[in-house]
Amino acid sequence: MDLRLIKKIVFASNLLGILISNYNGYSQESTPNNLKFSGYVDAYYAAYSDSVGVNNFQKFPDVAPKSNQFGLNIFQITAQYTTDNVRAVGTFHYGDLPTAAWSADHNMIQEANAGVRLGKKVWIDAGYFKTHIGTEVLLPKDNIASSLSVITFYEPWWQSGMKISYNHSDKLSFALHILNGYNTYVENNKHKSLGLAVSYLLSDKGSISYYNLIGEEAPEGTATKHVRFLNNVVLNYQLTSKLKTNIGFDYISQQHSKLSDTTKTASVFSTIVTFRYQLRPMYAVYARGEMFSDKEGILTGQMMNSKGEWTGYILKGATLGIEYKPADNAFIRLEGRSIMMDANQQLFRTNGSFTNGRLEALINMGVTF
Repeated sequence: MDLRLIKKIVFASNLLGILISNYNGYSQESTPNNLKFSGYVDAYYAAYSDSVGVNNFQKFPDVAPKSNQFGLNIFQITAQYTTDNVRAVGTFHYGDLPTAAWSADHNMIQEANAGVRLGKKVWIDAGYFKTHIGTEVLLPKDNIASSLSVITFYEPWWQSGMKISYNHSDKLSFALHILNGYNTYVENNKHKSLGLAVSYLLSDKGSISYYNLIGEEAPEGTATKHVRFLNNVVLNYQLTSKLKTNIGFDYISQQHSKLSDTTKTASVFSTIVTFRYQLRPMYAVYARGEMFSDKEGILTGQMMNSKGEWTGYILKGATLGIEYKPADNAFIRLEGRSIMMDANQQLFRTNGSFTNGRLEALINMGVTF
């Protein structure tokens, strides 16, 4: 067994033991309801038509990243402390999902931040956070579908810095984020990034939110500026008693990044539309369509297409799934997905031939506790 893996397992085991022993050591009088622990385990089996080799991560590796084998998406433990004026949270995770897609710096930390109340409606928090960006979020348990869309893979997942949040009313809230950068815990230049989150509750049926992030993404010492500006609009709405939808639109621009003319700004567009229909109390079906266009390779980098041209990724995807939920804290999902790149982008390899399409199938089950 790999020595680094052994060290990680020992570290996680010792940490969990310390947390549990400390928790048991508190008297009910000293921490009546202030300190809480929770956990999540998610396991999977997946199959992909793309041949990348045994035990290798697939392209766009996040949820269920390995083909033709059983795997652990994630095991995580969270400790959360809350009083009227102070709060803190820390989550440690392990599994194929964080190994494939999480930060190489402090890889086992999903989030760790502390906050204090500045006023009746204002909080300030600092530390490591999960991203404030995205139509979808990190974990299958928090999304309609288990797999993640391509735009979700390329958007920020983690961030470090400070957050000032203001709850204007029960319907309207704001948060300002001052961060080290785009999808990073550790700064790569002297500039900081700014992010905004605005959420509005339309009614008891749904909400609309706007998120953004702007910052200089070029490494320190780069002569040309590459200011990136991400915009994300999300609508969550319960259309009927059984049908709900999740819709997201993303527009990202970056200075001096157009392949044909590096003096000009390049752009990324993406749309996600997801529906979930409740068949019976324990059963639901869902469908998702996605479109992603990064012609200049701002996020994906460039590949040479079949015409001999350098280009970023352009694709469409469709997902269908069924969910069985025997309890509020558990689910099993069976899901199929198709990704089709632009006709000239032969990114995948199937049966010895390059192709622009990939088929996926996965089954996963998760339990929170």
